[in-house]
Order: sequence, then C-alpha cells, then structure tokens
Amino acid sequence: MEHFDKKSIDLRVKEGLPFKHHWHNQFHLEMPFGLINDPNGLTKLNDTYHIFYQWNPLGVVHKNKCWAHTTTKDFINYTMPELSLWPTDVHDKDGCYSGCGLVENDTVRVLYTCNSKDENNIRTSAQRFGSLVNDGHVEKDEIIVPDNPEGYTAHFRDPNVFTYRGKRHFVIGVQRKNETGTALIYREEFENNWKNLGELKTDYKNFGYMWECPGIVKFDDDYYALIFSPQGLEEEEFQYQNIFQAGYIAGRLSLDSMEMIHGKFEELDKGFDFYAPQVFSNVDKNILLGWMGMPDKDDEYPTGDLGWKFSLTMPRVLTLKQGKIISQPAEEIQALRKSSIDISESNATAIRKNLSAASEIDLKMKLNKAKQISLTLKYNDEQTDITFNKDSQAVTIDRTGMKLGGRGKRRFKVYADDQFNVQLFVDRTAIEIFFQNGEQVASFFVFPKEDVKPELIISTDSGVEVSGKIFELGSFNFK
Repeated sequence: MEHFDKKSIDLRVKEGLPFKHHWHNQFHLEMPFGLINDPNGLTKLNDTYHIFYQWNPLGVVHKNKCWAHTTTKDFINYTMPELSLWPTDVHDKDGCYSGCGLVENDTVRVLYTCNSKDENNIRTSAQRFGSLVNDGHVEKDEIIVPDNPEGYTAHFRDPNVFTYRGKRHFVIGVQRKNETGTALIYREEFENNWKNLGELKTDYKNFGYMWECPGIVKFDDDYYALIFSPQGLEEEEFQYQNIFQAGYIAGRLSLDSMEMIHGKFEELDKGFDFYAPQVFSNVDKNILLGWMGMPDKDDEYPTGDLGWKFSLTMPRVLTLKQGKIISQPAEEIQALRKSSIDISESNATAIRKNLSAASEIDLKMKLNKAKQISLTLKYNDEQTDITFNKDSQAVTIDRTGMKLGGRGKRRFKVYADDQFNVQLFVDRTAIEIFFQNGEQVASFFVFPKEDVKPELIISTDSGVEVSGKIFELGSFNFK
C-alpha cells in the first residue's frame, strides 16, 4: 500500500495554483497534478457545497484511488483542494472507490466503497461511512456492508444514499454472476444496520455488464430518475457511441414492489468525454456534476505527459419535462461573465468572431430556408466542427480537424424545426454545449497544439436570422 502524506500533497496542490499551462482550464475543476475522475460525496451543509472527487495524487493512471475535497458557496470561489480520503487499512488498501455525501447532525458524512485485493488478485468490496473533520480529512467509521451478497460478483460499488418515505436507503451498482449489470437497494433498519431489499426491477434485464455510479433523484410530482452508468452497451447510429455510457430512466418508483415504471434509457450527455455523474444531496434543486473523461481511453488525453488528467463538468441544474431530463448550466456560472458583444444578423450565411481563451456563446438562429448550420471552433490550422442538419434532425461533432488528443465524430438527434438554439462554453480545453435549451448536452475536450484563442465561424447554406451574445469569461478562484 502506497504512503500518502496529506500535508506534503496539499502543499504541492497549493504551489500548483493558479495554473500556468495553456491546457489547464479556467472554469472547470481540475488538479495541478495527478488523475481525477468521478465526482463523489456531493452535498450541501448550510450555505456551503462540498465537492469530493476521485484522485490519484501519485500519478496519471487509474490506481491509488483517493478522494480530493473542495468547497464553494457560489461555484466560482473555491477553497484550496486537498487530500481528504485515502487508503489506510486492509479494507481499502487497493482504493477508496466512489460514494456519496450526506449531512448528519451538522456534519458532512460520506459513504464509499472500500476496495481490497488478495494475493490472487481476488477483489473484496465493502461499504463504509466516514465523517469530514476539521483538518479536512475523512475519519473512517466501521464497515456497514462487509462484502457483496450472494448471487453477485465483487463488482459491487458506488453507494448513493436517498430518502424514501422518511427512511434512508442507498442504491448501489452491482454485477450479477451472469455478468449483467443492475442496482440493489438497501434500507436502514436502525443505526449502522442496513437490509438488502434486492434488485430494483426495471425493463432493462440485460443492459450492459455493470451499472456504475447509480443515484435515485426525486423530481416534482413524485417522479424519480435512476441515474447510472452502464458498461458494455453496443454502439448505435445516434446513441451509445462512447466506450461507456451515462444516463437515466425516469418514472414512478415503488419500494413496496421494488420496481420502477419508466421510460427508455436516455443519455445525459452525447459528447466524447462524460461519465459517472452525481447529483448533490441536501439541496432544493437537482444539481449535477460529471467527470469529463472516459475510462480506458488514456491515450486520448495528452495532458498526461505533463502530469495531470481530466476535469469535472460545470454544475448543471436538472429538471424533468415530459419524462425527459433537461440540463442547464447553473445560474451561478453567469458571475464569470466579464465583457460581451452582441450578435444580430437578419440574413446571415457567414459570421466570424474572435473568442477569448474562455468564452460563453449564446445563440438563437431562426432557420428560415436553411437546411444546415455549422459552428466551427478554429485554432489556426486546427478546427472542431459542430453541424446541425435539419433534414436528418441530427448534430455531428467532428474533431478530426484537431492534431492532438481524441478525434473522431459524434452524431445524435436534436429536434429543431424553426429555431436552433445553442449555448457553448469554451474553456482552454474543455467544451460543453447545450442544445435547444438543454434538451441535449455534449461535453468534450480539444487540445490545440498552439497556445491560441479560438475563432468562431458560423456558416449556413441559406440566410438565417441570428441573435445572441458572446461573453468573455473569467476564472475560478482558489483560496
């Protein structure tokens, strides 16, 4: 088991901020060194949001899983990130895996998966509570679930606590012995005693080989969503195009019958780089953070050669409309806006605008007779294209014009008959795009070879009516 020195690691983080390299992002949470992935432990105590996330402070590979921790009151100003949870004993010696956050007696608590392997590389997964203490580390409690139940493999992880009819439960991702994924529900019987209620029955009996990072999220009118990340889905023309997916089913939940009556599985994000999302607990609206990255694609992220990898997404507010989740950037992000320019064209076929290193572009385009609209982010002789085709009602994101990092294309449906709305957030390398007021979202990285500010090129096959703004955005602050 590796040695983790919180004091020296925290000092290195402090010395690495503010970021200096032009590939480091301005308004996406990331670290000056090491590899980060799943957001964990998301909760709010009083007026403070607590954000934990998986972190390997010792390298840029998926090993030595720890949790980092930071707080914010406004999603703009953050406390200095710190090492908060790390392997210490036989239970979690091979990693502190994902889990959730909650508040008890004015204390931030976490529930996480301990990962341990024996000399034959046989895994044991256990679930454990812990409490955030004053010096920023998580003080660990006793194990509440010591191993995986009968009928399931040791791929048994990522517990997420929720309340149903006044009782605490947690949902956890599992793999059956036949190597298909599902979710189990546990109910708290009394303090530190949790009963396995069995599988949550859904229409998806054979849907990938593992369900990671599940969460039960409640919306208005007693509707619920099960958010989870299934692994092993086959790619289709307009969906499931990543190696692993992240999405939800939404509908009615009954823990009396242990089932959901729900609609089809929908992806939360259609971009190249989105996985393992989690929603804050103890908040009066559903705020989501996701991991901007993708497992088993390490060669697509050239920052690894510089000592760090990956980011978290911006905070997104989720609402449910006609059984479908709508994702929109949290209003607090607007505080990053500095200067702005207006865009107003009544019969445009070509518009070019220079962007800042960090920009927000909010566009409404009345299509008129146009059949195709292209938005190009041009970095000197490199470019990424976002194209909407009205006949196919599909968007294509094309990174083949970039020289470094992941490339390829993503194609997905976006319905727009009269007006095409796009909100782009362009950071140094992280890009998030909200289509049709959040009906679809796409997150992905680009790694321009040169340190240049991008140019936005809007082109159409017929005149469109364009209105909107381009904002220069500032940076997150760490104190």
